[in-house]
Amino acid sequence: MVARRLEELTGRPVELVRIRTEGDVRTGSLASLGGTGVFVAALREALLDGRCDVAVHSLKDLPTALVEGLTIVTPEREDPRDALCARAGHTLGSLPRGARVGTGSPRRAAQLRAARPDLDVVDIRGNVDTRLRRALGPDADLDAVVLACSGLVRLGRTDAVTDALEPSVVTPAPGQGALAVEARTADVGPGGPLADAFAALDHRATRLAVLAERALLARLEAGCAAPVGALAHVEEGQLVLGAVVARTDGTEKLQHRAATPLDAMTEGRDDDDDARELGVRVAEALLADGADRLAPLASTAARPASATTDPALADPTEAGAPGQDSDRS
Repeated sequence: MVARRLEELTGRPVELVRIRTEGDVRTGSLASLGGTGVFVAALREALLDGRCDVAVHSLKDLPTALVEGLTIVTPEREDPRDALCARAGHTLGSLPRGARVGTGSPRRAAQLRAARPDLDVVDIRGNVDTRLRRALGPDADLDAVVLACSGLVRLGRTDAVTDALEPSVVTPAPGQGALAVEARTADVGPGGPLADAFAALDHRATRLAVLAERALLARLEAGCAAPVGALAHVEEGQLVLGAVVARTDGTEKLQHRAATPLDAMTEGRDDDDDARELGVRVAEALLADGADRLAPLASTAARPASATTDPALADPTEAGAPGQDSDRS
């Protein structure tokens, strides 16, 4: 999709370069792999050494810390909600007591348990087809699985969705539904070969929303094992951000919501600054309410020193808070 759009914007052919990442190769839970940055480092290494000119990430895979020499833009966001894909057309409310629901995300698991304490939430991994077969295939061993709506839309698999979960029930991961298109900063700067194309790719409302969500994540320093959800949107000249931190067992959760006007004329500030400030403000409110009691947050605990020197290859928990739960295999 991004390649086709770049061809339209540049008038030049675009070659797809496939990169196999550590997260694609290794098995086990995402938390055990050290965070969802395992899907990012190999692509950034390829950008920096010239094996490719553009990388496309799921934004929620990206560590919140920027990498020197690289720049991202955010195309318009797809549906950020989570999707229940259940046998017999069940919704979250109509699943039978004790139903087995699969997800690889601590965030989803915690909020599912909060909404339906009777469910048996099962940890799973695998690509979209593998997960769907666990609930909808002939040898299904689960009653439902939960995936991101955006991935199912992009793969043309919305037929599998039986219930698009509202953010008030299951708040998405920060950045969910958004792509990050990344290139070398020199190539997208003034006069660079990709400058105009990248400017056209960037979607303002998406950029502001994900800046707020990722600023919250960075302030909380929440790793992939922390059940943290956040979703921002532009509404009537304001940027509105809602966020949730939950216990992994679903027995307690904290929520906070705030907004900031986008037409403020504060000297030396712009909308991007206001979006980041909003994210920090909501994170501070959650911390003040005791978020660190509910979830493992590095902002309230000692962190080990990193021996990694290359920021593009650093463990995401050492280079800024990682993104949350990926649907990739």
